[in-house]
Amino acid sequence: MFALVDCNNFYASCERVFKPRLENKPIAVLSNNDGCIIARSNEAKALGLKMGEPIFKKRDTVYKHNIHLFSSNFALYGDISKRVFDVVTNQVPSYEMYSIDEAFLDFKGIKDPYGFGVQLKKKVKKYVGIPISIGISHTKTLSKVASYIAKKSKDSVCLLDKKEHIDSILKSLPVDEIWGIGRRYAIKLKRYGIYTASDLVACDENWIRKTLNVTGLRMVQELKGTPHFDLKFKRERKKSICTSRSFALEVKDYTRMSEYVSMFSSRCSEKLRIEGGCARSVSVFMYTNMFKPKERQYSGHISMNFDTPTSDSISITKLALKCIKKIYKNGYSYKKAGVTLSGIISKNEVQLNIFDSEDRIRSNNLMKTLDVINGNIGRDILKLGSSGINKWKIGKEKLSPSYTTNWSDILTIKL
Repeated sequence: MFALVDCNNFYASCERVFKPRLENKPIAVLSNNDGCIIARSNEAKALGLKMGEPIFKKRDTVYKHNIHLFSSNFALYGDISKRVFDVVTNQVPSYEMYSIDEAFLDFKGIKDPYGFGVQLKKKVKKYVGIPISIGISHTKTLSKVASYIAKKSKDSVCLLDKKEHIDSILKSLPVDEIWGIGRRYAIKLKRYGIYTASDLVACDENWIRKTLNVTGLRMVQELKGTPHFDLKFKRERKKSICTSRSFALEVKDYTRMSEYVSMFSSRCSEKLRIEGGCARSVSVFMYTNMFKPKERQYSGHISMNFDTPTSDSISITKLALKCIKKIYKNGYSYKKAGVTLSGIISKNEVQLNIFDSEDRIRSNNLMKTLDVINGNIGRDILKLGSSGINKWKIGKEKLSPSYTTNWSDILTIKL
């Protein structure tokens, strides 16, 4: 028996934890530089706000309905996520973290799964303040279906254990809502007259395998109650790491852009070392504001390979700056840029190039020192000179305090 724990409207719920006056009020969380909507409360969804939509297109709706906007505070969200799943995972023998707001739990041996789920939901709400939904069933795919139903139920817990109940739910479940069925597959299936999960389950398995591949076939078999996907206890290594930003003020000069690219490279390098990996290549991209069609438009992208896979911030930044020289064009106003590291392998799998002259031991020790100092004292206490001497700012005008991760933001109580 599997259970999927899903935090309801997670980013919006995190903002409500320290502002209970916003309960039942419309909330939207914005991307970096407050550009697009990345999370909404149920009340905001009902008012027509859509995921990924530029907020400037909804200004009238925001003012008319007094929608509360927040800049994304990922440090706060990450810490609250840890608190939620510390409570949840202490109650079960094993689990799999699926995302920042979702985890699969092993409910094997629990005599009353539904009652246990209700108590778990209450405990998280009491200890952390975040509302969660719990879907419970025989397979991971069915627990995803149960979680979808739980979000709409009164007590936010759904147990799918009886065949008749499962069949009834699958008849009304849109094919778009099935775990693993993305937009492209949904369009394809609808062309064949498959609109619900029940329609898909009724299809010939050979046809499913041909149309949706082996993973799709296993997913359909899980809908029928046959387990295929076990809990993953080891987190899979990322295939690529990207750091990008939309600029609050468009960048018009090469020096400023190179400072941003240098900073993006350093961020990617930090993430890469946390993963214990090394990258084979780096890509740099930049483009102008497509929402200003009257202005000159340009987009540039280039990739270059390292002689030897690396996680060294200096080596990565040097190659990224070579990339920017090749694609940067004067006379344009750039709205967004980013750096991507690809071809990631374990640092233990790196094969040195016979012509490699870099002192790897010195490089590793330098990066360890850099990470320790920045980790203990504060980000960017030590940084590369190519990142510039000015403090790097992101346009987050509606940023809430980091109540749980920053000493200066801790709530004070006056007695």
